[in-house]
Amino acid sequence: MEQRFSEARIIGFLREAEAGMAVKDLCRRHGFSEARHYLWRSKFGGLEVSTPSG
Repeated sequence: MEQRFSEARIIGFLREAEAGMAVKDLCRRHGFSEARHYLWRSKFGGLEVSTPSG
């Protein structure tokens, strides 16, 4: 099954919420549910996006 959002984008969404954006507004802006946000937070919370060194 193809994912709509990459892991890097999901982590970016989580960082926006951590920076103070309201979860409701974040979800509305990017088109996913609050339930999905909390699921992602439990799965990806605390992860960093790895960048290729180069």
